[in-house]
Amino acid sequence: MRCLISAVLLVILAACSGPPEEVVRAPSEGITTTRSPASRELPPGRALVADYLLVDKSERLLVAYSRGEPIRAYRGLAFGDAPMGHKRFEGDERTPEGIYSIDLRNPNSRYHLSLRISYPNADDRAFAARYGRSAGGDIFIHGQPNGYPGPPLPGNWTDGCIALSNAEIEELWRLVPDGTPIEIRP
Repeated sequence: MRCLISAVLLVILAACSGPPEEVVRAPSEGITTTRSPASRELPPGRALVADYLLVDKSERLLVAYSRGEPIRAYRGLAFGDAPMGHKRFEGDERTPEGIYSIDLRNPNSRYHLSLRISYPNADDRAFAARYGRSAGGDIFIHGQPNGYPGPPLPGNWTDGCIALSNAEIEELWRLVPDGTPIEIRP
């Protein structure tokens, strides 16, 4: 009986100790390190590349994935002045919803770096055409306005883009290659 109680206590203590550390190895450089799974730091000697982006507009959350595992999360996103609903027309100040891809990198934009989202797709153009309107375009993930020295602007201030802090867009810029799929949910 005493052995059983001891075994149960050991299991409980092990469960309370928190998550195990992850061992990260970079064989080409002979580096072995440990880090907590919640660490936001890149492990040395290992370049991460995102192969999928998920944006949840209601949560103001962007998650970058690599091989099905989340590698970065960004909270507090800013959207267009009319964030609810899918972008339908040029000038509606909505952020699109659906599956697109990152199709262009612009290091010289009016904002601190920008990654273009492939909106509008054929369905978006067809919908707008039925109403005799333009679907719009030039929807980007970008940083703050160039020359703006303060913290990220509050609220929804873009014309339909997705805005991050300058530090966040710099990190995302390094992680995301052209052609990366992006899913934008309501």
